[in-house]
Amino acid sequence: MSDIVKEFNDYRAKMNDKILADNNKIVKRIFNLDTNAFQEGALDKKTKELLGLVASTVLRCDDCVKYHLEASYNEGITKEEISEALGIATLVGGTIVIPHLRRAHEYWDAIEHHNSQG
Repeated sequence: MSDIVKEFNDYRAKMNDKILADNNKIVKRIFNLDTNAFQEGALDKKTKELLGLVASTVLRCDDCVKYHLEASYNEGITKEEISEALGIATLVGGTIVIPHLRRAHEYWDAIEHHNSQG
């Protein structure tokens, strides 16, 4: 059985390295801004990850949803919290978000399975 979590992370890391190797100042600044935006601040990391997840779902960016699901898992966010956040995303985004909601639930299950394997 394929490990979609490992495949996603390997591909993301490989392509990010390739993109950053171009040494494009604008792209590097965007990557840096993204990293810094999700650091602890007035809002804790958990809240920021849930905000990122909701925004990514509404914008229908499956790669972004996967990224924020895994970051949320690593921050200790529960499946129930994820489900509630995705409910808000579906409410705000409308029925067009439902396919992304399905993939988000599938990926969360894959994260749990991936992490239970050690």
